[in-house]
Amino acid sequence: MRRKIYSYLQKWKESNSRKPLLIRGARQVGKSYLVKQFGKEFEYFAEVNFELMPELVKIFENDLQPQTLIPKISAAVKCRIEPGRTLLFLDEIQKSPQAVTSLRYFYELMPDLHVIAAGSLVDFIVEKIGIPVGRVRNLYMYPLSFAEFLFATDNGQLYSYIQDHDNTKNIDDIFHNRLLSILGEYFAVGGMPEAVIKWNETKNIEDVRNVHNDLIDTYKQDFSKYARQNKIDFVETVFKAVPRLCGEKFVYSKVDAGARSRDLKNAFDLLEKAGVIHSVVHSASNGLPLGAETKSSFFKAIFLDVALSQTVLGIETGDWIFNPAQTIVNKGVLAETFVGTELLAYSDYLSKKQLFYWVREKKGANAEVDYVDVFEGKIVPVEVKSGTSGHLKSIHQFLKEKGNSVEGFHFSERNFSKTDNLYSIPLYAIWKIFEKEKIPSG
Repeated sequence: MRRKIYSYLQKWKESNSRKPLLIRGARQVGKSYLVKQFGKEFEYFAEVNFELMPELVKIFENDLQPQTLIPKISAAVKCRIEPGRTLLFLDEIQKSPQAVTSLRYFYELMPDLHVIAAGSLVDFIVEKIGIPVGRVRNLYMYPLSFAEFLFATDNGQLYSYIQDHDNTKNIDDIFHNRLLSILGEYFAVGGMPEAVIKWNETKNIEDVRNVHNDLIDTYKQDFSKYARQNKIDFVETVFKAVPRLCGEKFVYSKVDAGARSRDLKNAFDLLEKAGVIHSVVHSASNGLPLGAETKSSFFKAIFLDVALSQTVLGIETGDWIFNPAQTIVNKGVLAETFVGTELLAYSDYLSKKQLFYWVREKKGANAEVDYVDVFEGKIVPVEVKSGTSGHLKSIHQFLKEKGNSVEGFHFSERNFSKTDNLYSIPLYAIWKIFEKEKIPSG
């Protein structure tokens, strides 16, 4: 399964100034699978999984010098560990805070050893103990993007075709309709690797739905790992509410009118830290960085995966495969979730991306732009429409008011085109605009 981030790992392997890597992301987005695949490029692959082998935590309880740790790890996992020949993988590292701390000493005292760590809930440990600045490099990972889904489903040639296409001109209907059809598959299957693998194996949406339900259960089981027992109900309430309230300002009274906002906010923060949901914060968008002018009380939220969000809502995702265009029209709010997850997936994986949107703050105003992002160093408004039609009053208002924004993007089912300073881009081609590094076609 081709992941864009893999090319960074290859560059990191050959770098003379590499640092230990800490791969961060929600559970089941493919972190461990990625590293295991990468491990095949080394003569030896030494894996320490603190969840499967909790007894190995004891190795890191005292002396953290690599010269002391390496012989113990080597004996425990029965693998040779040599700088330049071995990839050492510390998986589910959040189980051992001392192992997180040890990363700095691998950098300082054994820089020639390739070390990668990963963890599903690692943000909670990092918050408590911190990570030494300049000694560890973070990588942020998300579910498969639609571009990666094309390769995973043996449709990589369409990626190459779109990559070379002029954004201002229509593509042939045969390719456009084919890509919309595959987009329907993506809305049904999503980008969680296990679901994509199952889809490739069986082409049975019921099998995929079972995977989705298992993943949801896994996320719920994690609640007790980062929330106090008497707060778990609030976490589950917010978990169920985010897909329902997608596309609108997130108001805690709409989540649970009988609960304290403080309890719901804490639950929201925990889920975001776990990578299960993502906030979309209002930005005045008067200049860069977009985060310089925000209002904490004005935010929306999206789920980490468009298919999983439908599972939480109880929507029959199979409809996307049989009639994707009609379903998009009927459930257009999911298109907004999709665009948000695409913006995350195509961001720079070396830093954690924050999503932004814009709402006109004047009294009596009714203008809102779904997302605001940066393209070629300029602030750009992004409008999402579920069908092929719809008014674009808000994005034109934004372009009129914001002198720093010279063009905008409209994502929908429509073909490629450009009118004045507004690009119309099909939903399946978001990567064409915002992907920082293209997937090699070879």
